[in-house]
Amino acid sequence: MSSPGAAMQSNWGPVAYSNETVVDKVLPEMLHLVDPHWYQFPPMNPLWHGLLGFTIALLGFISIAGNAMVVYIFTTTKSLKTPSNLLVVNLAFSDLCMMLCMSPAMVVNCYHETWVLGPFACELYGCTGSLFGSISIWTMTMIAFDRYNVIVKGIAARPMTINGATMRIIGIWVFSLAWTVAPIFGWNRYVPEGNMTACGTDYLSKDWFSRSYILLYSIFVYFMPLLLIIYSYWFIIEAVAAHERAMREQAKKMNVVSLRSSDQANTSAECKLAKVALMTISLWFMAWTPYLVINFAGVFETASISPLFTIWGSVFAKANAVYNPIVYGISHPKYRAALYARFPSLSCATTPDDTGSTATDNTVMSEKPAA
Repeated sequence: MSSPGAAMQSNWGPVAYSNETVVDKVLPEMLHLVDPHWYQFPPMNPLWHGLLGFTIALLGFISIAGNAMVVYIFTTTKSLKTPSNLLVVNLAFSDLCMMLCMSPAMVVNCYHETWVLGPFACELYGCTGSLFGSISIWTMTMIAFDRYNVIVKGIAARPMTINGATMRIIGIWVFSLAWTVAPIFGWNRYVPEGNMTACGTDYLSKDWFSRSYILLYSIFVYFMPLLLIIYSYWFIIEAVAAHERAMREQAKKMNVVSLRSSDQANTSAECKLAKVALMTISLWFMAWTPYLVINFAGVFETASISPLFTIWGSVFAKANAVYNPIVYGISHPKYRAALYARFPSLSCATTPDDTGSTATDNTVMSEKPAA
């Protein structure tokens, strides 16, 4: 551990001898939340704060506009009002709320180069980030289960109903809220990150009661959903591959190139939509893994965490809220058609591409096609 009075290296180049630390600009009422670990680091170069603030502002604008559009289109287009699409709306709404709560606050703090909104706002910031992150991943898990139900079980599947989708969404919110309010009531706590412009869970505490929260939260909000999603998609891919093999063999016996039955069209479309959902989920895990690494590095003391390193957790996590509207807008003909009808200036072509199969027109996460 270096002394605050030693010669220090800035993030962009050498600086003169200085006694300044990254904690110097922290408001007095926030000091009790700052871990002693951060006192060894010099202030971050102002350019990093400027870049971080600009990036978060840009991500916030794109995410708020994109997710608001997804919520609007899915809730006002009759053909998109299916039980399964309620999960899509919940996902977009969660991402929208995340950026509405977090992006403006972080931009303001980056401008001041420290957290200026007070301890209570720090708790709310950390709580909302954790809440909407948990809601997003468990919503995607429910989407994966829905795809598993439709593709693997086929005509034997029990279709999702409006009540069923609503109960799943309520369960996701209650489960996520229970986990994310726990630090407010003493099981761990929300504290400033090393860059001092954002707040999150305290992963530097040496108290194993606090550490136990980080470990259990990681299990129930990261590893468990990951395993469930892998399970779902393993059997989805297996079922689709078996179906394609059977169709090729049947076509070979009939001496035709392919069998373009409605059943095959439905299955091919479902396969495409499963890949879309899998890509969205993969992007989510790419976004939140840096936070997991930072938290585990703090809990197990496997690496020295610098203020600059904590920036990447914030950027990648908030970038997740941008992915979903882009993926849905590009991949789903009915959503794209409705989007172009409402906002013609967004179309890159004279007419939207709505030439997909009947099953494709049912859009992502639609109900199981009729037998």
